[in-house]
Amino acid sequence: MLKSKLFLSVLSAILLSLAWPAHGFPYLIFLALVPLFMVEDSLAQLPKKRLRQVFLYAYISMFLWNLLTTWWIYNSTEIGAVMAIILNSLFMSLVWVVFSLSKRFFHNSRNAVFLFPLFWVAFEYLHLDWDLSWSWLNLGNVFANHPYAIQWYEYLGTLGGSWWIITVNIFIVRIIKRYWQSDDSPGKIIPSIISAALVMLVPLIYSGVVYLQYQDQGKKVDVVVVQPNMNPWSEQFTSPPQEVIERMIRLSAPLIDSNTQFWIAPESAIQEGIQEPFMTVGSHRGKGVSIPALQGFMVPFPNLQMIVGASTYKYLTEPTETCNTTAQGKYFDDYNTAILLNSEKVDDVYHKSMLVPGPEKMPFKKLLEPIQVLVFNFGGAVGSLGFDKERKVFYSKDGTIGAAPLICYESIYGGFVAEFVRKGAQILTVITNDGWWGYTPGHRQHLSYARLRAVECRRSVARSANTGISGFINQRGDLIQPTQYWTQAAQKATIYANDQITLYVRHGDFMGRISVFLAIIVLLVSVVVFFKREKPVDAKN
Repeated sequence: MLKSKLFLSVLSAILLSLAWPAHGFPYLIFLALVPLFMVEDSLAQLPKKRLRQVFLYAYISMFLWNLLTTWWIYNSTEIGAVMAIILNSLFMSLVWVVFSLSKRFFHNSRNAVFLFPLFWVAFEYLHLDWDLSWSWLNLGNVFANHPYAIQWYEYLGTLGGSWWIITVNIFIVRIIKRYWQSDDSPGKIIPSIISAALVMLVPLIYSGVVYLQYQDQGKKVDVVVVQPNMNPWSEQFTSPPQEVIERMIRLSAPLIDSNTQFWIAPESAIQEGIQEPFMTVGSHRGKGVSIPALQGFMVPFPNLQMIVGASTYKYLTEPTETCNTTAQGKYFDDYNTAILLNSEKVDDVYHKSMLVPGPEKMPFKKLLEPIQVLVFNFGGAVGSLGFDKERKVFYSKDGTIGAAPLICYESIYGGFVAEFVRKGAQILTVITNDGWWGYTPGHRQHLSYARLRAVECRRSVARSANTGISGFINQRGDLIQPTQYWTQAAQKATIYANDQITLYVRHGDFMGRISVFLAIIVLLVSVVVFFKREKPVDAKN
């Protein structure tokens, strides 16, 4: 029996991993949780140490899944990878424990299994926004490279996808249990099979129909993205600042003309530590050598706006939670910044808001700061950066086209991206630097998640990666003109600026909020049942 439970736990992990992007077969996800549900169900019959064993087998499964899909973090930091895999597996395993515990208070009824999607989606939602957020493995992400299957994400988002995936798994579990445990004829499980097929196929068929019919909407926008391909481990941060600027200009110049409205360059393309606020027209103060060089190139193109990543800092009059102090006692904040630039001025600035735990944001700062560099170095500088509390939209020179300046990690958060769209973003731009992880699934997974944002928001995406894959994504999630990994390149495309608002954009991750609300109710009911249930009397007492 022990070996069979271990086998089933490992089988779940393998199926989850084989389903995952970038090259997985996503339909395995509809079977991937079935073995682990069977393990939990068998353990539910034990009189003692049930929860301990549920945690053990769940942790084995979740750990292997995290390891097999996100091992590539190791390329940037060994200890950081270990911590990320261990902690994320822990959080996922605790969901199984809470589910198993709650089932007990509902007398392990036949329908108690439907408590699991409540708890799991509530966990995914809460995991989106806290100090240790790492939502790379939210179940709804699994179809990122298969947008024809998830066009309905414009209504429910990826959390709705997680609900769907878990529900199909539950229906399959119930079919298996009924077939094994019942003396009924096989024909009596046909209604259950039909129900499971409908739950799985109706969203797929609807999505396929929408995918075939959908056409990009909105005003045409000419965009150029550049991929300078500076090695982040050596070249990017040690080369003279003008070298990367000259490379970007050389690659992009043949593609830019008077009709080009946006020129997109990657995260941290400007590496001078530029001080804010930026000075006025004609002055090089506060701009280093990079910004004047870019502005000089842009003079013949009066309609051109450039979105480019930079490392900036600002002196402060009062200390903040994220600030650093100079030797002279001055307070300042460092930022991972997106700059909107034209030939005349720095038009706008956005500071990355969704910061990576460790390299950019110290989780539980007072507790973990002494081990920050050792544990959380995922590539680049380590520390707590400053950030913007409000989402900003960058506008074209004529003010008619709004672009969301998403920086790297921010593109994996659907509800976060939807905030930019509600602010007026008609296209999404992603600037990133995916070279920290080498030629691994990491950069391909990151690219694929931007396709989810295109479908959820019905927004075209222009993506510029320093080292990674650059290109464009249309409003139904198709990848267009992708560059090769680890190559110098530039691409030009005409994309569409859509101003229509999807249900998902309007309401954000409402499936997560509903799940949290219902999960809290279930837990409260469980507590009430626990204290009210009749307890057996010990004869010895």
